[in-house]
Amino acid sequence: MIKELVCITCPMGCHLQIECNDQQEVIHVTGNHCQRGAAYAKKEMTAPERMLTSTVRIKGAIHPLLPVMSEKPIPKEKMFDIMEEIRKVCVQAPIAVRTIIIENVCDTKVNLIASRTMEQIEASGICPNGKEDES
Repeated sequence: MIKELVCITCPMGCHLQIECNDQQEVIHVTGNHCQRGAAYAKKEMTAPERMLTSTVRIKGAIHPLLPVMSEKPIPKEKMFDIMEEIRKVCVQAPIAVRTIIIENVCDTKVNLIASRTMEQIEASGICPNGKEDES
């Protein structure tokens, strides 16, 4: 079986053809102009990962949402589970950039961290969704 992908590791955007056997193991990769393309194709076919960016609710800050991101790529199949965990979170300002918001999110060994600093502007026990904070 032949699968086609566009490589995203560099700006060239090579069109890759990946030949796989019946067990979805990569046999051969063509179309790549560098070794990173071949490595990307093999990783994408066997254990795809993505960086996750999202927001969590924050109380006492100038904005109601705090941007967050995974410290490193996470398994693609865990995305929906992680988003469910993110929906449950409400943090209190102030928060500094790179503060761990969720440690080892969904047993991935990856931390979810703040991707910006949010200063405190008011003390509030109410999260932006209007409910009392459970934490």
